[in-house]
Amino acid sequence: MAGTARAAVKTTCAYCGVGCGMLASVADDGTVQIAGDPTHPANHGRLCAKGASLGETLSHEGRLLTPMIDGRASSWETALSTVAERFSATIVRHGPESVAFYVSGQLSTEEYYVANKLMKGYIGAANIDTNSRLCMASSVAGHKRAFGEDVVPGVYADLELADLVVLIGSNLAWCHPVLHQRLLAARARRGTRIVVIDPRATATTLDADLHLALAPGSDVALFNGLLNFLHDAGLCAQGYIAAHTRDFAPALRCAQDYDVETVSDITGLSRQDLMQFYHWFAAHERTVSAYSQGVNQSRAGTDKVNAIINCHLATARIGQPGAGPLSLTGQPNAMGGREVGGMANTLAAHREFEEPGAGAKLQSFWRSPRMATRPGLKAVEMFEALGDGRIKALWIMATNPLVSLPDSAAVANALAKCPFVVVSDLSAESDTARAAHVLLPAAGWGEKDGTVTNSERRISRQRAFVAAPGLAKPDWWMVCEVAKRMGYREAFDYAGPVDILREHAALTALDGTRVLDLGALALLDEQTYRDLAPAQWPLPAGCLTRVERRLFGDGCFAHDDGRARFIATPHLAPQAKVDAVHPLVLNSGRIRDQWHTMTRSGRVARLATHIAEPYVEIHPRDAAARGLADAELATLARDRQSLIARVLITTRQAPGSVFVPLHFSAANASRALVNALVPAVTDPISGQPESKAATIALTRYAAAWYGFAVSRTEFTPDCEYWARMRCKHGWRIECADARADPALERYFAHLGEEPAGVERVVMRDDARGAYRCLVLQDGQLQAALYIAREPVAVARNWVAGQLGAAISVDLRAALLAGRAAGAQAEQGALICSCRQVGARRICEAVRAGHDSVAAIAAATGAGSQCGGCRIDVQRLIAASLSHAPH
Repeated sequence: MAGTARAAVKTTCAYCGVGCGMLASVADDGTVQIAGDPTHPANHGRLCAKGASLGETLSHEGRLLTPMIDGRASSWETALSTVAERFSATIVRHGPESVAFYVSGQLSTEEYYVANKLMKGYIGAANIDTNSRLCMASSVAGHKRAFGEDVVPGVYADLELADLVVLIGSNLAWCHPVLHQRLLAARARRGTRIVVIDPRATATTLDADLHLALAPGSDVALFNGLLNFLHDAGLCAQGYIAAHTRDFAPALRCAQDYDVETVSDITGLSRQDLMQFYHWFAAHERTVSAYSQGVNQSRAGTDKVNAIINCHLATARIGQPGAGPLSLTGQPNAMGGREVGGMANTLAAHREFEEPGAGAKLQSFWRSPRMATRPGLKAVEMFEALGDGRIKALWIMATNPLVSLPDSAAVANALAKCPFVVVSDLSAESDTARAAHVLLPAAGWGEKDGTVTNSERRISRQRAFVAAPGLAKPDWWMVCEVAKRMGYREAFDYAGPVDILREHAALTALDGTRVLDLGALALLDEQTYRDLAPAQWPLPAGCLTRVERRLFGDGCFAHDDGRARFIATPHLAPQAKVDAVHPLVLNSGRIRDQWHTMTRSGRVARLATHIAEPYVEIHPRDAAARGLADAELATLARDRQSLIARVLITTRQAPGSVFVPLHFSAANASRALVNALVPAVTDPISGQPESKAATIALTRYAAAWYGFAVSRTEFTPDCEYWARMRCKHGWRIECADARADPALERYFAHLGEEPAGVERVVMRDDARGAYRCLVLQDGQLQAALYIAREPVAVARNWVAGQLGAAISVDLRAALLAGRAAGAQAEQGALICSCRQVGARRICEAVRAGHDSVAAIAAATGAGSQCGGCRIDVQRLIAASLSHAPH
């Protein structure tokens, strides 16, 4: 029973770049309740399932609680001195460029700022890069080329004011569900048309008026064709182009190579669908083009961004209400990291290495002894340098590159070779943390103060409302303490994050030449910082308000001459080519209820219920060609690397392509690392990896047996395939092996432990290869194991729900069968994580006459909060109606 809640603390979500406001309430017994902040302009009180469950991630289970050196507990003084001494000695012996920081969009702006300051202004090299390189670098580069500065012109409200919203490479319903709900609400009010451009049919395409399932990597050709069409139809804003832009002619010459027939050939889209899209874009002045990882994660990602922006510049649809390009950020503070210069190819405060005198101004402001004079190594380059010995000391903060970077085997080898690796994180159990020489326990969300900036340039506060466990400290504190021990005490002697924010803000306002101007924050006092309300930049001195700030609507851009640039963007196909050995294209991405490598979201049982193991979506034609059936396992392979995943046969996946989620790693599955199959191909301008176009082989995994288990205690089965996720009272495990063994229970040795009070209930049929076992202690279920020659068919959620329960004699029989009846019958797959609604309840509602997504939401609550489950609700409605008696 939760205790009495104290006053709610306003904070900001730790997940995606929407930047939702939250109210965190801590009860007297320590339980945390999370609600949406109705006053926050990003979400107006809405939260997705992940955000709503953030309070459940604050458990101290699995936390790193003390500094560790070579696997042994240490004091902070020893750990900090060790880091400072090793970095200093490496710099003296091998030079500043022999050390590097790899940081994260999970850090606060203040933490990003001091890390960048230490590396570029005091160590004197630019080898600081970020996991934002993996998601936002192409947008950054495209913005700089077009606008002269990394600026997102539009605001979220434009999604509600537009007459046409084009979603490119974005599964908005799953990846930014609160924005998706804002869009759908606007559509219900004003009839907004929605076009989704994505090779896959996703939850987002459910609501599309037009789905363009283009060939992977063909976006540039599609938008070049649009620019060509607009010009030929006389719909380009020639006056605007002449007054406010440059280089239209070369961009148009490039686009004129892409007539409708050529675009159709490259994209695989029908001429009819292309013309429908082109006519709609032409007809709607209020058009928003929102794009995300399907655009950015490409070796042509920067050109994709510019091809989209070209069409908006050509029609003067930029910076206007309901009109403009809108980059949707992946992480809570990817933009804050860009503001402070936390990328290897930029300086601080949107300054560039190429700008005359920029480095000198920055050095003077910081009063630093030395200054980086050239760009450093971007993420993929950084780990290549780690592998060949150029980098000899690395500090990784709040990220898991061994899982998230491409060519993960090479990343693992590089980390193993590096003489000195420091990792600051919440857990010692991530794949990357296990490679560290020094582990530093970090304070996490809810335990530290700072600011973050969302996709619409809105700065919001993340506030502490619980104490950090053990000896955990914020990353800004760690960086500053190491800097002091390296001899830079005065420059890093901050009393707290507000001191750092003031310095960052003053730097942005130093000469008034950039759109990024946070001068209003430069004089914040402690109380104003504590009370700071969400505000969009620019925030020049004296202007700390919450007004919507669209940019470039006056036609004045950030290039020296005030004009935007058109960029010629010839189509460049993905580097990897399908062939007889690798005949399928591998796409990867997020699933609805999980985040990155699951070090946070994976702790929440209800988030794990939706999808509990790695899977591969494959078209029926491709499955049939490989003799695959639903729920079997498949092996995906490339260059001696492989993974095993559950087969999901669906027409949502285009023929010739497969999809695998990116979240699973060695921490929760035996062979599920999707980036093991992704080569380290990058965009030559942005350095962003091409993560969605690897080519692979796929074959049936010849399992001799399949298994499913639940257990109160965590364990790892001794078999070739396993995947482990939390459930309410323990763990659920999927498993299989190609090795036949009559003593199958030996793979689950912990089930054989029989202390006093333990009873085993076994059902075995060797002829059918079936084995089922219940482990009871004092009449309560401790574990259950089901083994068969085919994929195990049991009611998984119901079985997992019996863990810890008292099991009657009648219930034993039902548990051995794996199914219950009557009032206890399985609710089916969890469809709605927000409202905890299962498939059975939805089907019952359909039979009662609730035959639309809206009606189901009203009757059951499913789909009424974040909306990410709407596509699953619609499928259940269709299936139920098709089986209804006529």
